[in-house]
Amino acid sequence: MSMQRSGLLSPRSFVRKFIPAATLKPAWLPRPAAVTVERATTSLGRIGSLEVRLARSTREIRKAQMLRYHVFYEEMSAIADAETQATRRDIDAYDEICDHLLVLDHDAVERNAPFGRKKPRIVGTYRLLRQEVAARNGGFYTADEFDIQALVDRHPGLRFLELGRSCVLKPYRTKRTVELLWHGIWAYVLMHRIDVMVGCASITGTEPDGIAEQLAFLHHNARPPQDWQVRAVDHRYVDMNRMAKAEINDRQALRDLPPLIKGYLRLGAYIGDGAVVDRQFGTTDVLIVMPVAALNSRYVNHYGADAQRYAS
Repeated sequence: MSMQRSGLLSPRSFVRKFIPAATLKPAWLPRPAAVTVERATTSLGRIGSLEVRLARSTREIRKAQMLRYHVFYEEMSAIADAETQATRRDIDAYDEICDHLLVLDHDAVERNAPFGRKKPRIVGTYRLLRQEVAARNGGFYTADEFDIQALVDRHPGLRFLELGRSCVLKPYRTKRTVELLWHGIWAYVLMHRIDVMVGCASITGTEPDGIAEQLAFLHHNARPPQDWQVRAVDHRYVDMNRMAKAEINDRQALRDLPPLIKGYLRLGAYIGDGAVVDRQFGTTDVLIVMPVAALNSRYVNHYGADAQRYAS
């Protein structure tokens, strides 16, 4: 996912690298028999000592929640309530119904007790919520900020997947950890025949004028076609069109955007209409919309049409 050095590209070409790819014909999307739900309990990929797979136990989910607490509340600026402080875990009701994607380091083992069994350390996580599960349990987490249901209703024949609660332990914020997380997501997409990925992505800060250039860059360069437009809920809507396109320093805006959002843009993601300030987490959220059929073909080719690039 590394970028070419910006000095080798004109400003127009540089920005174009981050504009969502044109919609591809869905014909390239495989439905291989080898990619089955059975893989949910097995490894989804491995690079050296790092492995990506779904959580297999309550203990592993708790460890993922502890990792989220460390990153969101101790390293970043999220505000913990009394229960969160007491448990030192980032917990909400959605943890019960989601699948939890994990990156584990088998060279960094830990024990639960002095004579307990050694376990690989959980160093990265993503939370995954499928549409059919959300529908049985009150809807998507993202619906509190964006009108997701309108998008789902507009595409009744497609399967949606919500991505959320992404974090990686600081020493592991490297290319190979991100590669494994996305390899795991791609395997999961194939496993469950997902058609659309959605989710919130965060920019640090709760004052929209302080991040105006980033918001405006996303507004002008990653707006979806009409059929994929999603608006922030009215009572939380923050206008992203805070600067004219000609006033934006594209290079600086890209430099300032969080790596996760830049990664989504490279994949071909669209950005929803309006942002939402999340004061608990000290962020301003934007909505990511990624139709699988519109993903950048380089991404599909890189991880393999059957998600076998890093298969273990």
